[in-house]
Amino acid sequence: MNNLIEISNLNKSFNELNNVKVLKKISFKFKKGKIYSLMGPSGSGKSTLLNLLSLIDRPTSGLIKIENKNINFNDSNKSDILRANKIGIIYQQDNLLPDFTAIENIYLASLAAGSNKFLSLSKAKILLKKVGLLNRSDHYPSQLSGGEKQRISIARALINDPQIILADEPTGSLDLETAKGVFGLIKKQINSDRTIIFATHNRYFANKADCLLELVNGNIKTVNA
Repeated sequence: MNNLIEISNLNKSFNELNNVKVLKKISFKFKKGKIYSLMGPSGSGKSTLLNLLSLIDRPTSGLIKIENKNINFNDSNKSDILRANKIGIIYQQDNLLPDFTAIENIYLASLAAGSNKFLSLSKAKILLKKVGLLNRSDHYPSQLSGGEKQRISIARALINDPQIILADEPTGSLDLETAKGVFGLIKKQINSDRTIIFATHNRYFANKADCLLELVNGNIKTVNA
């Protein structure tokens, strides 16, 4: 099977009184070795879909499969373990812990997945070098530029060698040249066993994906391979 993630008849509604339907019976298969972009106007469901795929949120109805196994959203502990070991998340706002240095922000994610500190620290140093920020390892987030913080976020997302990388507007708060550098770094992380899915408002970056999905009124309207 080349499908890493499969969603089937996925629905998500908010506010039980008003029943605001954000996602409506979405079905799609995300293949290994591919990078996907999600486009759509604000409120179209891009972030909602990413939150469901990251197992942070649960669908109102429908199924999510990862490696052909149904996700049981009633087993939150199992979902947490799966997320820690298989899913790397990159946010628009870096979400770095302000009281921890760059290298600490990275290796803490490895500790959370059960690795020992020595191994976690070693992996964090390798990743800092990979994103070109080894010389900034002891700097705090307040001492880093927007682009540097996003690179640290990428390293943090990679430290557990996830099969799935989800990015929600990862370049949205950056100037164009910095954004190009950050996006290039994300795209380099694709391999034959990994799937990358990112949401963006920027068609320049969306068109660089292997497959562009457009979310409109809670549905996938177009799929451009």
